[in-house]
Amino acid sequence: MNIHEYQAKQLLARYGVAVLKGGVAYTPAEAKQVAEGLGGPIWVVKSQIHAGGRGKGKFKEASAGDLGGVRLAKSVADVTNFAEQMLGRTLVTIQTGPAGKEVKRVYIEEGCDIKRELYLGLLIDRATSRVTIMASTEGGMEIEEVAAHSPEKILKVAIDPVQGFQQYHGRKLAFGLGLEGKQVGAAVKFIGAMYKAFIDLDCSIVEINPLVVTGAGEIIALDAKMNFDENALFRHKDIEELRDESEEDPAELEAARHSLNYIKLDGNIGCMVNGAGLAMATMDIIKLYGGAPANFLDVGGGATKERVTTAFKLILSDPNVEGILVNIFGGIMRCDVIAEGVVAAAKEVSLSVPLVVRLEGTNVELGKKILNQSGLPIVSADNLADAAEKVVKAVKEAA
Repeated sequence: MNIHEYQAKQLLARYGVAVLKGGVAYTPAEAKQVAEGLGGPIWVVKSQIHAGGRGKGKFKEASAGDLGGVRLAKSVADVTNFAEQMLGRTLVTIQTGPAGKEVKRVYIEEGCDIKRELYLGLLIDRATSRVTIMASTEGGMEIEEVAAHSPEKILKVAIDPVQGFQQYHGRKLAFGLGLEGKQVGAAVKFIGAMYKAFIDLDCSIVEINPLVVTGAGEIIALDAKMNFDENALFRHKDIEELRDESEEDPAELEAARHSLNYIKLDGNIGCMVNGAGLAMATMDIIKLYGGAPANFLDVGGGATKERVTTAFKLILSDPNVEGILVNIFGGIMRCDVIAEGVVAAAKEVSLSVPLVVRLEGTNVELGKKILNQSGLPIVSADNLADAAEKVVKAVKEAA
């Protein structure tokens, strides 16, 4: 689960991470009020969307001109004008894709004297099974870009989960970033607070980009990004309440409500599979036969007829879908339940695209019987390769 920058800063501040004063606004009038409360003389107005690259982003609407998603204001009037130009408009960044995201709130923050921009992030390294702290002198740049062009500028420290974060970890990173004097102690405290927040809140990513050193030598988070492990949200109801569903894909939200694992992709062949590994194999083999998957959809091992029906509707709600492949290996999941759900959904939505079904496992013969007696134009497949070949061929012929 993602949250907005201002929400991340509020959480991190509770742990002692140094952030600037600011406030969120949903209208230009609220933005003016926040700016007046901060006092100035310089403010920063930031669009709040779940995507990076806001400063270099562009708004779709011509009336917004070349206005970026992050602007420096030198008067309260500027703050009000910038908020008016941002709110309700669609911001397109390198991370949003061409569709962009609508700005529904802005964050007004006091300005500061920036001397250096650095990068600091915490994530879970799957290779070492440890929380790893990454730092770089290339603040303000995407860490992926730094890794691709200047990997030697990324410092990494893996934290032993038994030992936890120690001050020598912080000093190693501080020295690697070229910090000096009192900046070193401030950095150690800053990184320690970030680590504690990461562990306590069950985060998957905490990223500060840029982390700035001010003219006075202070270490401050100028931006903040936090992602959370959704499997741990039952322990953090307060964090779950920060969720902004308007920033998420409606189909993925609907899937989550029915305990379905669904991710929309760019292809035209919808997939309904049980098991994440089998789902990935299904997408791979569709590509192998010249097609492109429209989604990842895992109905799970204990899906009901109702859940399968919902899954089928979700696939068909994507206007790009020109064919569907159902690939079920019945273990805990019974093939007859899948068949009943597929038939019910196909009849309800008046199926108009090719449908290929491959069933194996528990109650497979009963499942095939249900499909055969449905009266629907369902193409049966003997194995996964046969299914992929048939659905790709059917889609091309239909086109």
